[in-house]
Amino acid sequence: MSTPYDLVVIGGGSAGLTAARLAADLGAHVALIERDRLGGDCLWTGCVPSKTLLHAAAQVHAARRAHRYGLTAATGPADWTAVAVRVREAIGRIEPHDSPEALTRLGVEVIRGEARFTGPRTLDADGRIMAFRHALVATGSSPHLPAVPGLAEAGALTSDTVWDLPELPRRLLVIGGGAVGCELGQAFARLGSQVTVVEAEQRLLPTTEPQAADLLQRRLAAEGVTVHTGAVLRSVRPDTADLTTADHTEHTLAFDQVLVATGRRPHLAALGLEAGGIRTTDRGFIATDARLRTSNPRVFAAGDVTGRLPFTHVAGVQAGDAVLNALLGLRRHLDYDAMPYAVFTDPEIAQVGLTAARARDRYGDAARTRLLPHEEMDRAVTENATDGFTQLVLGPKGRIVGATVVGPRAGEAIVELAHAVRLKWSPGRLAATVHPYPTHADGPWLAALAKARRNLSTPRTRALTSALLGLRRGVLR
Repeated sequence: MSTPYDLVVIGGGSAGLTAARLAADLGAHVALIERDRLGGDCLWTGCVPSKTLLHAAAQVHAARRAHRYGLTAATGPADWTAVAVRVREAIGRIEPHDSPEALTRLGVEVIRGEARFTGPRTLDADGRIMAFRHALVATGSSPHLPAVPGLAEAGALTSDTVWDLPELPRRLLVIGGGAVGCELGQAFARLGSQVTVVEAEQRLLPTTEPQAADLLQRRLAAEGVTVHTGAVLRSVRPDTADLTTADHTEHTLAFDQVLVATGRRPHLAALGLEAGGIRTTDRGFIATDARLRTSNPRVFAAGDVTGRLPFTHVAGVQAGDAVLNALLGLRRHLDYDAMPYAVFTDPEIAQVGLTAARARDRYGDAARTRLLPHEEMDRAVTENATDGFTQLVLGPKGRIVGATVVGPRAGEAIVELAHAVRLKWSPGRLAATVHPYPTHADGPWLAALAKARRNLSTPRTRALTSALLGLRRGVLR
C-alpha cells in the first residue's frame, strides 16, 4: 500500500474536479478516481448540452417570429441533426478543461476505475489498495424513473439519454414539471415537437414563487405546449399514457417519445460506505454536518450525494469548503439561504433566499414583499419582455431575505440580490449602488429604489424631512 494521500476524491464531476484542483493548488498529494468520463453530468448530459439546446431553440423561435420586423419567417421543424452537432461542438470546446491531461498538469493523479471503501482510511480502486488522510465522496446522481407500470418498457428517455435521439420527436411527453422538464419541454416545442408536460404537483416549478410558475405556464401554453398539473400518471404503453388530472378527468395521451424528469438518485451503491463508517440519511443521501463531514470524520461529501440543492454551482462551492475544512482544518460552512439558482426557460426565472410564503412562515407579520412589474423597467419595454417582474422579500428590520427575478437574463440579475441576501442588506443599501441604464439589472435596483421612496413617506421620516426643509428655508431666505 502506497504512502497515504492527503486527499482522495471519488468522482470526476463538478464537485470532484473542483476539489482535486483546489487540493493540488494547496500543494496536497491528491488522487481523483473516476469510473467513466471526467466532467460529470454537467458537461456531458446536463448544463452544457441543455443550455446549448435552449440557445438553438431560441434562435429557431426568433426566426419564426421574424415577420414582426418585415422579414420572411421560418416554417417547419428545426434540423435536429444540425442542433445535435452544435450541442456536441459546445461539449467538445469545454471538455479539454476537464480532461485527465489538464488535471495531471496541475499535479492531480487521475485513476480510471471503481472505488470502494475497505476501511475508515483505505479504499480499493480496481484492485489497488489506497490509504488516505482524507477522502471526498463526489459521485453525483442519475435520473430516477418513477414506479409507473409500463414506463421502463416504453423506452423512456431521461436527461442522460435524450441527447442520443436520432431525430426530433413529433410528439414528446415530458413527465415532470421541474426545471429540467420545463427547460427541455420548451426547447423541443420551439424546435418543432408537439410537447405535453405532466406534473404531479398543483403547479410547475413547485419550489418557485407561484406567480413565476404561473407566468411560465401561460408562456408555454402560448407556444403550444400542453400542461397538466396535479396529474397522476397511471400507466404507460409503448405509444400512449393514461393519467388522471386534478379535476378527476381521465386522459389518454399519445406520444412518440417520453422523457422522464422527475428527480435523481445518488450514486452510492458500490462504494462500500458501511466499511468506511459512512452513514446515509433516510432519503438515501450521505449524512453530513455543516462542515460537510460524514460520520467518518476523515471522509467528506459534496454535490448531489449530500441531498442539498442539486445544482452545479452548489456542488463546486461545497467541494471547495470541504477541501479547506479537510486539509487546513478550517470550519467553513455554506449559507444555503443565500444560494441562488436559475431556471433557463423563456422567461428565465431566478431565485435566492426565502420565497414570500416561507418568509411569512419564518417571520410572521414582519415579512413584507416589494414587487416591481417589468412594465416599469425600460429595458424590458425595449425588448417587449414586460410580462416579467422582480420581487424583493423583506424580513425583520427591512432586510432583504429573498428575491425572485423573472425575465431575460434573470440568472445574471439575481447575483446582486444573492449578495444582498448574504450580507443582510436593506433595499436602501442596494439602491445606493448606481446601475447602468438601461439594463435588466435595473429590476432589482428599481425595486429597491421604490422601497426606499416608500420609506420617505412614513410619518416619522416625513416629519424629519419637513423640519429640515423648514430650517433650510429659514437659512436661505
